[in-house]
Amino acid sequence: MIRILLAEDDAAMRTYLSRALENAGYEVVSVDRGTAALPFLEQQKFDLLLSDIVMPEMDGIELAQRCAEVSPATKVIFITGFAAVTLKASREAPQAKVLSKPFHLKDLVLEVQRVFGQPSQASI
Repeated sequence: MIRILLAEDDAAMRTYLSRALENAGYEVVSVDRGTAALPFLEQQKFDLLLSDIVMPEMDGIELAQRCAEVSPATKVIFITGFAAVTLKASREAPQAKVLSKPFHLKDLVLEVQRVFGQPSQASI
């Protein structure tokens, strides 16, 4: 089963995304900030880091850079509501996908499936 570490500071969005991914068959661990995500990345194996870019204490880009150091096999998808931040993310973490808010949950699940080469079966 694909394991996803979700870093999202907005509680409602974190719950919403976690539920959608779990309903699609993924195992999800969610945290409210990048600094909370780091110990998980250091101690457990995750297939995907799904991170908001704008968060307190440590932004998603820095988190992705640290992830690349401690867990280089972990893929990264960013989520953001800020267009300018999308451009910065593309430059600083070029291997990462970026989903701009608002997006439909089906789009999120389809993007995760694409990242792992899974057949499309999103039914949200």
